Amino acid sequence: MKASGAEVARKVLLYWMDAMVVVLGLIYLFMLLGLWDTGRLAGTSAVIVAVLLLGQLSVFPLILRAAYDDKPRPTVLLVVSGVFMAASLPFIPPGTGSSTWEIVGGIWLSGVAVNVPWRVSVGIGTVVGLCTITVSHRVAGMSLPWAIVNEVLTLILTPLAMWCWVWLWHTIREAHESQEAKTRLAVAEERLRFARDLHDLLGHSLSVISLKSELAAKLAAKDAGRAAGEMSQIRELAGDALIEVQAAVEGYRSLDLQQELLGVRAALEAAGARCEIAVSADDLSPSARALLAWVVREGATNILKHSTATRCAITIDGGVLEMRNDGVTGPRGGSGSGLRGLAERLTTAGGSFSAQATESGEFLLRAAVPA
Repeated sequence: MKASGAEVARKVLLYWMDAMVVVLGLIYLFMLLGLWDTGRLAGTSAVIVAVLLLGQLSVFPLILRAAYDDKPRPTVLLVVSGVFMAASLPFIPPGTGSSTWEIVGGIWLSGVAVNVPWRVSVGIGTVVGLCTITVSHRVAGMSLPWAIVNEVLTLILTPLAMWCWVWLWHTIREAHESQEAKTRLAVAEERLRFARDLHDLLGHSLSVISLKSELAAKLAAKDAGRAAGEMSQIRELAGDALIEVQAAVEGYRSLDLQQELLGVRAALEAAGARCEIAVSADDLSPSARALLAWVVREGATNILKHSTATRCAITIDGGVLEMRNDGVTGPRGGSGSGLRGLAERLTTAGGSFSAQATESGEFLLRAAVPA
């Protein structure tokens, strides 16, 4: 099943952050190797620090996924991550490699920022920042202004960037859910409208038929002539009701070309595909316009379900409709059941239909209706 746009966005954001964690892990390993190679960090200490830092980084993707999926706050994982980070400090000699655990501290605060209220995040970040500024200044010998700048860049910007990524994901998901809700609401409103129309059409007719049926049953034993007359009227009422229902259903099934074009443009643009429309169909008959409306609807459905289009162009001129999109994803040729049904509908009406990929890499749907 084709993944939705929101799910694709989620995977992109998560895999991007996973890749960043891997890159940071490699940077830390090379940094520790450099400290060990220059003699500023003992081999045993370098191995212990590497294990602790990589352990802290390995927990981070789980913390991030909890924030993306609205799972309960991963308090235990945050504590474990913080323990890994703090446990590495005694093994780093003063004045060597302090930036290693400072950056990892920023990663840990990022996990805190996306899983706890912002006031708590600010409080924890302030405490961690003061501690790291003190260590950088008094133990590592860094000047106080530079230590402050370093911590601002590390412990504020990193969590803020991570929070923005999570906020972006939630915004994308809410927009996607809103679009789905609007679609469901439109379907529900149309069903209610049709149900209301049927009730208005049949309610009165069926009530009269019921009353006349009772009257005919009572008259059957007393006045056969009047009973036959009532039954004749019942038959006429039933026939009229059937005609009205058929007319209502036919009106429900018929489509308006202009409305379909507007709806298709809105749906495609909501899915991220720019839609250009050029229509000249005023001289077409109502039946021809209805046929083209069906083509527009099915063509747009085909684009949304089976392509990755970013652009779609719809033109109607002289009873000929063409829909082009740049989202070809499968082998050229072939069509689904919806397009086959559409081809049968047009052929029966005396028109023509084709749908296939072009040499230029586009997918072209072409339909012609009788003048």
